[in-house]
Amino acid sequence: MKIKLLLLSITLTSQLFAQSYEKIHRKAIVVDTHNDILMKAADKGIVFDQDLTGKTNSDLARWKKGGLDVQVFSVYCDGDLKNPYDYANREMDSLDAVVARNPDKIVKVAGYAELVKAVKQHKIAAMFGVEGGHMIEDDLNKLDALYKRGARYLTLTHNIAPSWATSAADETTKPALPHKGLTDFGRQVVQHMNELGMIIDVSHAGDQTFRDVIETTKKPIIASHSSVYSLVPHRRNLKDDQIKAIAKNGGVIQVNFNPGFIDSSYDKKETAFLKKHAAENDSLLKSGLTDYYAVDYLYGKYADEANTMRPPLSMVIRHIEYIIKLVGVDYVGLGSDFDGINLTPLQLDDVTTYPLITKALVEKGYSKKDITKILGGNFLRVLKANEEK
Repeated sequence: MKIKLLLLSITLTSQLFAQSYEKIHRKAIVVDTHNDILMKAADKGIVFDQDLTGKTNSDLARWKKGGLDVQVFSVYCDGDLKNPYDYANREMDSLDAVVARNPDKIVKVAGYAELVKAVKQHKIAAMFGVEGGHMIEDDLNKLDALYKRGARYLTLTHNIAPSWATSAADETTKPALPHKGLTDFGRQVVQHMNELGMIIDVSHAGDQTFRDVIETTKKPIIASHSSVYSLVPHRRNLKDDQIKAIAKNGGVIQVNFNPGFIDSSYDKKETAFLKKHAAENDSLLKSGLTDYYAVDYLYGKYADEANTMRPPLSMVIRHIEYIIKLVGVDYVGLGSDFDGINLTPLQLDDVTTYPLITKALVEKGYSKKDITKILGGNFLRVLKANEEK
């Protein structure tokens, strides 16, 4: 009898726990500030209001299944592409087409008030984040035009940076640079973004660019998809002093799920994998595939090998917790990089798995209030602050 009662108690406790984290997840406004599905829509012609299970990390139905409320869609192209502004608009067209076909499921929002309204209507609130200042082609009028189309942040640099700001790649790999940080025009870009109410994103920025931004901006900033340098010393991650500076600025760090940014052993594993398949990789590159799509193909073909390289979900939580312990719970969120990364952490297979993050945070003992901040509340605060005149 005692054993039966014990088993019943364990079952009831388990059921209550499941209800607890699922309820928290449903009630929170869940925000992901970086998803690259528009890149694949432009490059491969995929249509993401169709079922893309097994092909991508994301599609419209799966966002809803994962409890996502707000998606910031990355608008990205390589830094040496000709006419990047035109390419940005082409990517934006693909989201606009999905929104037009699915007005009952997804809506493009201009700001905080429209976002909240969309969430109350059980629609996904969509915005753009332009990934790379090169896409404005040194023209503030083009920055204005992208803002009018729904871009609510600009990542100042990508790996190949614009003429007016240096990237982390520039500052760590190039021995001689004409300048470091923001030029006078780069400061104009930051100031103009402040005037527009457009969030400044320092993911990919070099250290000097980061310092110049902090000195120039009058509004809170974000790192839309970055993790912690002290845990994984990758140039794309943020050092402790940068995390502290973002917190002091009132901004937020959106933790990236990229295995190479959250697991210090991953780069060695990937190097060994690519060495093993070097001949095939070279053939793919010669056929015209980019590095990204060549690796994507190889990971798909050799999925069993790739799966052994994936870090656990706990490593994502580790980066979130590091930021919380360093500066507090008000300065961290989620910037998955889904469909922009070749592999995801274990359990985080696609966008349906966001509730597992909530579950992990509940298991760690975080309160409903704090989890709600992490899932999206902190980003919403920064969005709202940037809109204030």
